Amino acid sequence: MRDRFVWIGSALYALVFFLLGAWKYAVHGNFVDFGIFTQTAASIFGCACNAVEGSHYAFHFSPILVLAGVALYVWHSPLALIALQAVACALVAPPIAALVGARTDLRTMRFTAVIVWLYPALAGLAFVDFHENVFAPAAVAWMVWCFDSGRLRWAFVCAMLAVAVKEDQAIFIAIVCAWVAVRFWGTMAARYGILGAIVAASVAYNFFAVVQPHAALHAHWAPTRFYAWSAADLPTLLQSGVLGRLGFVVLAFAPLAFLPFRSRLLWLAAAPLAEVLLSRMPTTYTLGTHYAGAWIGFVLVAFAFALRMLDDRKRTVAVRVAVGLCVLELFVANPMHLGMVLRPYQARDARLDAMLSTLPVHGAIATQEEAYTHVALENPRATVLPDDPSVPLPACTVLLDADFPKSPRYVEYGPTIRALAARHRLRLVQRDGGITVYRCVARRATGDS
Repeated sequence: MRDRFVWIGSALYALVFFLLGAWKYAVHGNFVDFGIFTQTAASIFGCACNAVEGSHYAFHFSPILVLAGVALYVWHSPLALIALQAVACALVAPPIAALVGARTDLRTMRFTAVIVWLYPALAGLAFVDFHENVFAPAAVAWMVWCFDSGRLRWAFVCAMLAVAVKEDQAIFIAIVCAWVAVRFWGTMAARYGILGAIVAASVAYNFFAVVQPHAALHAHWAPTRFYAWSAADLPTLLQSGVLGRLGFVVLAFAPLAFLPFRSRLLWLAAAPLAEVLLSRMPTTYTLGTHYAGAWIGFVLVAFAFALRMLDDRKRTVAVRVAVGLCVLELFVANPMHLGMVLRPYQARDARLDAMLSTLPVHGAIATQEEAYTHVALENPRATVLPDDPSVPLPACTVLLDADFPKSPRYVEYGPTIRALAARHRLRLVQRDGGITVYRCVARRATGDS
């Protein structure tokens, strides 16, 4: 745990992903989630709300976002969230390497750190828009290392940090703690396991049985769409769903040389993997999304314990093969999709930034993703355009940017805005290149008015 190679490498990992994330932000490459979490983190010591969801706690139990609020307080910039995400993912390598180093040699431990740094699923999580899930892998990895090294109190603290990430992690940690209580019955570890299981299970129960049903009276709980299976989904499941899930397993485990399957501790990842694989939508089992944060920590722990069980010769071969497979996947199936997201800063970026700086800071505004993510921190009333043309316009000031024609909200709601302008329900107040700013003529404009 004191090896300089691991810590310096992790610091460089954080720096690289911070720079990549800052570049993506500068060229307006973020999506809706980044704006949602920026507003939520900025208000975490108050309503913990955003203009899209309302209270974030109605959708997810995530007190871990207090860390994001502190980061924004210290550095009042969206880049603070990008830095925090990079650091959170960089902190996965030290405990995983230390788990291996406790039973092997220094060289193998360092190779393990390199594998974690190159692991495509973790890289995708570090590069995707900021999300509470980015804290889960490190919390899980440190929890297991602390437990393995006899630091039971710290293991409990890390377990509670994982519970604070999201309600699904509360379920996963409750299962882990219950197993510890049974497996080590009669010891201090079992006592911590019982306490951890009670706390985690209580959090999960209160969210799903109390908070979420109450919130459902006011807003639809979005995650239900992933598990609303119907007979109409069966043809898709048979045609492409099975292959898609098999592809996910290959992309998730091949870079680790499938070693996690050699460890009994892979069962710890059963519930997180079931969560993403049982979804009717491929978003959850696609690398490069925040959903990977649910299972990465558990899978890497299983990888570490599998390495510990191998003899010296097999272990040497395994880590070298894993490094090679990580590099290969980053070349042929990189979940970051750098070529699609990163590009030079262009004139359209400068025009959009200049236009956004002229808009009122406290006025309600609806716009597309590229603009929303850049005004969310300063304007808590900024929101995105609806994804359904029949939904009423959520604000009387609207910004459209035709220079970003592939923006999903521009494609979905842009025709409605232009129709409202043609019927004189919106009037043009500013234009710069492809950017147009409209304001309501009437008090309220709707898509069918």
